[in-house]
Amino acid sequence: MSKKLKAIGLALVIFFLLFFFIKPYNDFLTKTLKISPIVALISMDSLKKYDNQVNILILGIAGLHYEGPDLSDSIIVASYNLSTNKLTTISVPRDVWSDTLKDRINSAYAYGEAKQPGGGGLKLAKAEVEAIVGIPIQYAAVIDFDNFIQFIDTIGGVDVQVDRSFTDHQFPIPGKADDLCGGDPIFACRYETVSFQAGSQHMDGKTALNFVRSRHAEGAEGNDFARNARQQKVIDAIKIKMIAILKSGSLKKVEEAYKTFDKSVQRDITNQQLAIIGKNVLFKNKFSQNKIELAQDFFIVPDYLQYYGKYVLIPPNEDYTAVHGYISCELKNPGSKSCEALKPKQTL
Repeated sequence: MSKKLKAIGLALVIFFLLFFFIKPYNDFLTKTLKISPIVALISMDSLKKYDNQVNILILGIAGLHYEGPDLSDSIIVASYNLSTNKLTTISVPRDVWSDTLKDRINSAYAYGEAKQPGGGGLKLAKAEVEAIVGIPIQYAAVIDFDNFIQFIDTIGGVDVQVDRSFTDHQFPIPGKADDLCGGDPIFACRYETVSFQAGSQHMDGKTALNFVRSRHAEGAEGNDFARNARQQKVIDAIKIKMIAILKSGSLKKVEEAYKTFDKSVQRDITNQQLAIIGKNVLFKNKFSQNKIELAQDFFIVPDYLQYYGKYVLIPPNEDYTAVHGYISCELKNPGSKSCEALKPKQTL
């Protein structure tokens, strides 16, 4: 038997013993997560997948204390390849037009929840985003602003690399969307100023939320494409922090993070299914991550009068073939010249 196989076998035995015979870990697995250790170790039967990939739609919505509570402020598809142990995150601009909805894609969750509360939003959002990215989406999760803040604070904040300094003088203040500001014609009381300096920044929950939401800064950071890139950065930072917590060996920290996650995130993926993915990440070699940002190359801004007076994005010729081809290429050969060549030449 090779050294590699022996090492894998030993790791499996340790994992098995850890959760079956060390009571605190066994209790956490079976009582808190409600996962059978056998399922966590061996079973992939309950995990939905296509071509060895599991695709999860992640939505960030405003929530009750904000304007447009069920509109998706961020839309990201997390695609995990079980064979290659690679996670790819795909940012989808929220202003992409949906012919089915006759509205922007960020309204899909809201329409679905209005029709079928407690599940319709995730179902409709998955169907609509599938049509844009061209890959099947098996699962979805949604978190609102307040719960996002609480989760980040629970894990002790995150460290984020800010590429460019920027200031946003029109950042919306929660609960002020309808304030008449005493007759002020520019409604200045509805907004506050937020700013970020280039470099590594430690962010608490509120700061991280401001960072991913800002969209009115002057210059390169003042659009949704820049915001999509910032959202990916925060996801990276959360991933790094969670790995650090797991490596710390502190069951208390892991349990606190899980409990906050569990009550904060509406999802249609079970703990057992998440455990199967986690087991695969743990025991497969060389976990890696890639990012796909559907940038300006893929979209044009049509005449707003043809779209109910709304600012929207559509692909050239209203055809998503280029988007589908680019995503498929990046999932198989990330960063290759052949993928870059698939980008349309038209820009906003």
